[in-house]
Amino acid sequence: MSSSNNRTSVAPAHAPLSGVTVIEIGQNIAAPTATQVLGDLGAQVIKVEKLDGDDARAWGPPFWDGAASMFQAVNRNKASVAVNFRDPADLAAVERLILEEADVVLQSMRPGLLAAQGLGAQRLRELKPSLVWCDLGAFGSGGPLSDKPGYDPLMQAFAGLMSVTGEEGRPPVRTGYSVVDMGTGMWAANAILAALFRRQATGEGCCVEVSLYETALAWMSIAAAHFMSSGEVPGRHGSGAATIVPYRAYATSDGHLVVASGNNSLFEKFCTVLGHPEWTRDERFATNPARVAHRAQIDGLIEPLMARRSTQEWVGILERAGIPCAPVQSIDQTLQHPQTQALGILQPVPGSPMTLVGMPARFDGTRPPIRSGSSALNADAELLQRYRDQQEMAS
Repeated sequence: MSSSNNRTSVAPAHAPLSGVTVIEIGQNIAAPTATQVLGDLGAQVIKVEKLDGDDARAWGPPFWDGAASMFQAVNRNKASVAVNFRDPADLAAVERLILEEADVVLQSMRPGLLAAQGLGAQRLRELKPSLVWCDLGAFGSGGPLSDKPGYDPLMQAFAGLMSVTGEEGRPPVRTGYSVVDMGTGMWAANAILAALFRRQATGEGCCVEVSLYETALAWMSIAAAHFMSSGEVPGRHGSGAATIVPYRAYATSDGHLVVASGNNSLFEKFCTVLGHPEWTRDERFATNPARVAHRAQIDGLIEPLMARRSTQEWVGILERAGIPCAPVQSIDQTLQHPQTQALGILQPVPGSPMTLVGMPARFDGTRPPIRSGSSALNADAELLQRYRDQQEMAS
């Protein structure tokens, strides 16, 4: 496992969340994403893991510096302590850690599990009213599915994301990576920050609730508005958009290029560079609603023309005409691109061979640096040991 250790990589005093302590009792992707955001912002994050560790440590190959690369991507800037959730002494030590040190607790265990073991939000917030507690669940509290477990692909299916992703007439597909998990982590971090902001004014914490299903529903908000306003169930449009045409990837002679003609002026420019300015006077294509209604016809005219030139030729032509476009790149091309390199978002991990994508935000022009990679399982055991010792002395 990585030898990185958060105890030797304290956030600078000017970091936005310097002095805030966050306890993560969760695993997989969603909860770790949320706490990594808080850790990147300067919070001390203590990851409380089961004895055999977060399941995501083994979600490989590939593995990188002692753990699955997926795990490494969402667990930097954290300490790790391992506990036996069946051991009352360990649970009592976690309780003491929370009551004495925590500003925030984020948990993603099965509904009611921690409460049944005496570590529920209601009890701990009664003992520590300033505590901000975040429950990150699957389907959300209330309703017939509230006690069911959930994973990212289940939510993409159940909330309808798969019904609008992929090509019409082909089987549904999920997005390439865990957008529901990571999105839920982002919502959790947003809500926790809002709760901390309110606590600064009132002194009172609160209980924040987020769930995978609610996040998936939020990702479907445009499709929901489409259906509720028209009664039409949105379909799949591949790389295109349901309500803007042309706005999709077209095959070139050597790849694919996304062209975003998001208004009539851009469509007119696009028609001009394609050599067919008369299309703008065709009633089927004169307005965006007309083009949406005649999507197959306009795409059928554009596709053979785009296939005559290479991607880079089209990029030059379209950019000179002021038409937004982008080649469909693989991750190696993306990481090597001068724009990616110039942003400084690819950051080395101190004491590690890894380079990770850093926080996508800057403060006064400076991106928060990665202070450490993930800690090895239970590498920071002493953070909890003194509370175990206190419990033994008390008993």
